[in-house]
Amino acid sequence: MTNYYGSQVSRLIEEFAKLPGVGAKSAQRMAFYVLKSPQERAEALSSAILTARSTAKYCKYCQNLTDEEVCFVCAGDNRDPQTVMVVESPQDMAAYEKTKEYSGLYHVLHGAISPMDGIGPSELRIKELLHRLDTDPPITEVILATNPNIEGEATAIYLSKLLKPLGVRTTRIAHGVPVGGDLEHVDSVTLMRALQGRQEL
Repeated sequence: MTNYYGSQVSRLIEEFAKLPGVGAKSAQRMAFYVLKSPQERAEALSSAILTARSTAKYCKYCQNLTDEEVCFVCAGDNRDPQTVMVVESPQDMAAYEKTKEYSGLYHVLHGAISPMDGIGPSELRIKELLHRLDTDPPITEVILATNPNIEGEATAIYLSKLLKPLGVRTTRIAHGVPVGGDLEHVDSVTLMRALQGRQEL
């Protein structure tokens, strides 16, 4: 990258450009926005990043990101403890929470099986999911809500092969969700219909 603005400004632009979905022009706009902002705003942004990075942890039950030992869903007393929806990311969990149609618990895998990217089952939070099956009251249904793309489908098939021999009802969200899309970008009505139309695997 040509150093048009001095080494430190160029470095800031380069760091923004490393964020997913941020191109060179967007990175430049973000950097100049920060530089034009009052000092307090820049400090607040820096503090928020560092604090979130140092305090964020995984919920001991569902593996959602939280700054407490147990996330707000698992800590809620009005959830169905016998139903667990498996999602790929915290963003997917948030998307379903926004529908206000699901009252069970979640399990966040933090990814999907993708041999091309070197991600196998051992890189996901699958072992933690299997440990949850020994709870009381027992989990009676696992809803596989991985993304409807190749990686999500492969993950759902892998999980169903693990879960079915254990006698747990295993369902997959219906494909009202567009193939190739990500759950976090799907509207609430489509997510609700996909949940209502889930099928036995």
